[in-house]
Amino acid sequence: MPLSVLDLSPVPTGTRPSQALHETLELARTAEAAGYHRFWLAEHHNIPSVVSSSPEVMIAAVAAATSTIRVGSGGIMLPNHSPLKVAEWFRVLGGLYPDRIDLGLGRAPGTDQRTALALRRSREALSADDFPEQYAELRGYAEGFPAGHPFAPISAQPADVPLPPVWILGSSTYGGQAAAALGTGFAYAGHFGTLDPADVMTTYRRLFQPSPQQAEPHAILALAAIVAETEERAQELALANALSMLRLRSGRPGPLPSPEEAAAYPWSEGERAAVEEWTGLVSVGTPDQVAADLARRANAAGADELIITTSIHNPTERRHSYTLLANAWGLKPR
Repeated sequence: MPLSVLDLSPVPTGTRPSQALHETLELARTAEAAGYHRFWLAEHHNIPSVVSSSPEVMIAAVAAATSTIRVGSGGIMLPNHSPLKVAEWFRVLGGLYPDRIDLGLGRAPGTDQRTALALRRSREALSADDFPEQYAELRGYAEGFPAGHPFAPISAQPADVPLPPVWILGSSTYGGQAAAALGTGFAYAGHFGTLDPADVMTTYRRLFQPSPQQAEPHAILALAAIVAETEERAQELALANALSMLRLRSGRPGPLPSPEEAAAYPWSEGERAAVEEWTGLVSVGTPDQVAADLARRANAAGADELIITTSIHNPTERRHSYTLLANAWGLKPR
């Protein structure tokens, strides 16, 4: 089963936020050398712990820094942007890096409501539920609109480049149903989604309608993993990740803490109980332990592919985590 990387450009405490962008490029080179299939960049705004605010820019930078790995968005939050602009971005990327670009699309704002309003410019746009119409408009700029459509004279340039393969992202049943109805690939956010991935993916496959772009369903399961040489070190790294999630979900977001910060943090009983609910979503341990757990989750969900996100304070240790997992998974180094 192919294994891929989902990167959010995490910002460790004690570092400049912009340095995380350069670490993303280093991770992409590591992922390509280790044999990972894809490298996707997320879209988040106004969150101090990550600087993945412009995936369209980072896709170009990552593709330029690598040569064979597929690079894409995981994802572009379509309601935040003009469908025309998204079509233009990805036709340009496809022209620069043929057969290497993926277009993952999501509906969520990727931020808080105030920032979402700043992005979408109106409360009407913020509350609109018109993703299928936005998607149809996006495709229309590349493949043509029906006769009489007001935007029929408009095409996204360069016009000789098709839109890259499209994936609909989701953490609910809607994402899978939308992907099935539109005939696209589907990626389920199992790293934070609370639904049973098997149910979501089964529904996607059952409802899938072939499209001119895709004849068969294809489901990617996104999971979080932390791998270290020893189980003890992996648990130390996982505690730091848990503290970061605690701060984010309690309205106190900040840079990714170190294991030392997490060990010194005065955890309350309520905080430890809350963290236990979330940590079950993360596969933590030695390479063999994590590989076995990920394989179990993938098989239970009926996934065609896994995409892994890893949050570790030390960038070198984060890259090593991905390398250890690649070796245990049996990826062929490039």
